[in-house]
Amino acid sequence: MIKSFVETDRSSPFASPIRHAQCEVPETTESVENTTSSPPVTVKQQVSAEPVETYSCEYGSLKFFALCGWGGILSCGTTHTALVPLDMVKCRIQTDPAKYGGIINGFRVSLKEDGMRGLARGWAPTFFGYSAQGLGKFGLYEVFKSLYSGVLGEERSYVWRTSLYLAASASAEFFADIALCPMESVKVRIQTQPGWSTTLREGFPRIMKEEGLNGFYKGLVPLWARQIPYTMMKFACFERTVEALYKYVVPKPRSECTKPEQLVVTFIAGYIAGVFCAIVSHPADTIVSKLNQAKGSNFVEVAKSLGLLGMWKGLFPRIIMIGTLTALQWFIYDSVKVYYRLPRPPPPEMPESLKAKLAAQGKL
Repeated sequence: MIKSFVETDRSSPFASPIRHAQCEVPETTESVENTTSSPPVTVKQQVSAEPVETYSCEYGSLKFFALCGWGGILSCGTTHTALVPLDMVKCRIQTDPAKYGGIINGFRVSLKEDGMRGLARGWAPTFFGYSAQGLGKFGLYEVFKSLYSGVLGEERSYVWRTSLYLAASASAEFFADIALCPMESVKVRIQTQPGWSTTLREGFPRIMKEEGLNGFYKGLVPLWARQIPYTMMKFACFERTVEALYKYVVPKPRSECTKPEQLVVTFIAGYIAGVFCAIVSHPADTIVSKLNQAKGSNFVEVAKSLGLLGMWKGLFPRIIMIGTLTALQWFIYDSVKVYYRLPRPPPPEMPESLKAKLAAQGKL
C-alpha cells in the first residue's frame, strides 16, 4: 500500500518538470582499453549538453516527505518562538484591550509588570507546539498536494491548481492543529492569566489535573476556525504569488536564477501571503485567545461578548507578526530543501496536451 502511494506521488504532474532529473552523479564518457591483446573497448555513455541538477531523493519518495516535515519543524518552531514577545502582547491586547491598548502601550505595560524576562513567557509550549504543527503543516501539505494532483491528473491539476492548493493545505492543517492544540492551551494561559503557572512544566500537569483532557482541546474548534483559513491562504496565496512574480516581475526565468535569488522571491511571496493570512484568520485568533483565558466559556459565548469590533483588536501587531513569520517560514523551509538537495519544481506550466486541445478549439 505504501509503495503504491509513493508511486502515485511520483507521477504527480507537479513533479513533471523534475520527474526525470537524476538522483545520482551523471555519467561521463570514458574509454577503457583492454590490457590484453584484444581490441580496445570503448564504453559509450549519454552525456547531456548542459549540467543536470542532481537531487538527494526522488520527488514523492518517503525521504522527500520526511525531509519536508523536518523543514516544517525548523521553519515553524524557530519563527514562532522568536516572536513570542510580540505574540504575548498581541494576546494581551485581545483579552484585555482596556489595560494594554495598542502595541506600544502593550509592550510598555508588559515590561513594567514582568520585566524583560517576562516577554519570553510561554516560549516552551510555543516551541514544542508549533514544531509539531510545522511537521504536519508542511510535511502533510506536500503529501496531500501530490496525492490530490495524482487523482485529478495533469490537466485538471493545472486548471484547478488554486483549488488544489486550498484543499491540500486545509487537509494538512486539520491534522497539524490536533498536534498544536494542547501546547496552545498552555501557552495562552501562561501569557494571559496573571498568577497562573509560568512554565510548561507546571502548566501542563495543572490543566490535566483541573480540567482533564478536554482542557487541552476545548479550543480545538476555534483553532481550526483560525488556522485552516490561515493556512489555506498561506499556501494558495504563496504558490500563486510565486507564479506571478516569476511571470511579471523577475526579469529572467526561474531556471536562470541563482539559489539566493530564488530564496529572495520566496521571502517576498511569503510576506505578501502573510499579510492576507493575518486578516483572514484574525477574528478566530482573538476568540481562541479569549476562550483559553476565560475558563468554562465556549466559542459562541466568547464571540457574542467580543462583538464584531472586539474581534479585530490587535490586528496591527498580528499583521506585523504574521507577515514576518510567514516570510521567514517559507524562506527557512525552502532553504532546507536547497540544503538537502530536494526536488523543487518550478511554478506549474500548462501541459502540452492541454495546449493542443485549446489550440484545436481556437482558444490559444
